[in-house]
Amino acid sequence: MHIKGNKKIINGWAMYDWSNSVYSLVITSTVFPIYFNTVTPEQVTFMGLEWINTSLYSLAISFSFLVIACFSPMLSAIADYSGKKKGFMKTFCYLGAISCMVLYFFDGQNLALGIWAFILASIGYSGSIVFYNAYLPEIAEPADQDRVSAKGFAMGYIGSVILLLFNLSMILFPGTYGLTETSAFPAKFSFFLVGIWWVGFAQITFSRMPKNIYNRKPEGNYLFKGYQELKKVWRQFKEIPFIRIYLAGFFFYTMGVQTVMYLAATFGEKELSLPADILITTVLVIQLVAIPGAVGFSRLSGKLGNIPALMICIVICIVICIGAYFITGATGFIITGGFVGLVMGGVQSLSRSTYSKMLPETKDHASYFSFYDVCEKVAIVLGTASFGIIELITGDMRNTLIALTVFFVIGFVFLGHTRRRLPKKLRESGASL
Repeated sequence: MHIKGNKKIINGWAMYDWSNSVYSLVITSTVFPIYFNTVTPEQVTFMGLEWINTSLYSLAISFSFLVIACFSPMLSAIADYSGKKKGFMKTFCYLGAISCMVLYFFDGQNLALGIWAFILASIGYSGSIVFYNAYLPEIAEPADQDRVSAKGFAMGYIGSVILLLFNLSMILFPGTYGLTETSAFPAKFSFFLVGIWWVGFAQITFSRMPKNIYNRKPEGNYLFKGYQELKKVWRQFKEIPFIRIYLAGFFFYTMGVQTVMYLAATFGEKELSLPADILITTVLVIQLVAIPGAVGFSRLSGKLGNIPALMICIVICIVICIGAYFITGATGFIITGGFVGLVMGGVQSLSRSTYSKMLPETKDHASYFSFYDVCEKVAIVLGTASFGIIELITGDMRNTLIALTVFFVIGFVFLGHTRRRLPKKLRESGASL
C-alpha cells in the first residue's frame, strides 16, 4: 500500500486528534479543574502533606509529564526497533481512556483516587501522542506536512467542542435530563464520556494506520536493542545543530503555551473570581478560534516559511501575557482567550510539522519524536510547576505571567538563531522552513 499521501490513512491519523482532544479540553482545561476546585477545600492533605488544592492540581500535571519524559525515549526506541509503534500507541490510549472513566467515582472525599486517576489519564494522553506524532513524516510528504498537521489539530478542536457542548448541556440544564440542579452526576458522567469517546473514535485510527511500515523483523532482547537504537539516533541527533537549537527554542516557548492552556481556567476562577459559565465560555472561544488559527498559520508558513510564522505567533503570545497581567474582569478574560486560541492553533500545528520537516531520512521517527516529546513534557513540568511554586511563594497567580513572558522571549531568540543555522536547501525547498 502507498503510505505517503494516502487520503484514507491521513484522515484516519487525523481522527486520533478528534478522539483524544476531548481529554485535553474536558479533563485538563474546563470541567474537571472546576469540579476539582468545587469538591475539594482550599487546603487538602495528600500523601501526608498539606497542599493548596490548585497547587496540588498543577503539580499533579507536572508529575505525569515528568514520568513520560523519563520513559518515552526508551519506549520509542523499542517501538522503532520492533516495528510496534501502533501497539504502544494503543496501550497508552487505553490507559488514558480507562483512567478518565475512573474519575467518575471521584467525589472529593477520595482525593487519592482522583489525583492518581488524573495522573494516569495524563500519562496515557501524553504517551500516546509520542507515537501518533511520529506517524506524520511517514504518511505525508514534507510539502504537505503543515497542512496535514493543521488538519489534525483542527479535527481535535472540533471534536472536543462537540463533546464539551453536550456535557455542558447536562451541567447547565440538568432538568432537561431529569436531574436535579445540585446533582454532581453531569460533571462526573462527562469524565466517563471522555473515556468512551476517546477509545471509541480511536478505533478508526487504529484500523487505518499500518502496523509496521518498514517491515522490521526484530531479533534479540527488545530492551537492549531499543537502547542501541536510541544511542544511534542520539549520535545522529548531535550532528544536526539546527535541530538542537530549534528544540531549545521550542522548549522555552512551549513552557508558556502549555502552561496557559492547562491553567487558564484555574487562573480565571481563583484570581479573577469568574463563574464557571464565563470560564467555560472562554475555553470554548479558545477552541473555536484555534481552528482558523491552525489553518491560517499553516497558510502563512507557506508564504513566509515555518519559523517566521512561528516567530509571529510568539510575539503575539508576549503581548497576550503583558495584557493579561492587567485583566480585572470577564470581558478582558474572554478577549484574551480569543487571542490565545488564535496563536495556540498555529503554535501547536506548526511546531509539530516544523520538527517533522527537519528530520533526516530515517526509519526511526518515534525515536526522533521522543526528543521532541521530552522537550515538550519537561517544558510542561517546569511551566506548570513554576505556576504552582510562584503561587505558593507570592500568594498571587498573576506573578506567573512575568515568568511566562520571559519564556516566550527566550524561545523567540532561539527560533531566530535556528533560522540562521538552517541549510540552504531547507530554507528554499518546497517545504520551506
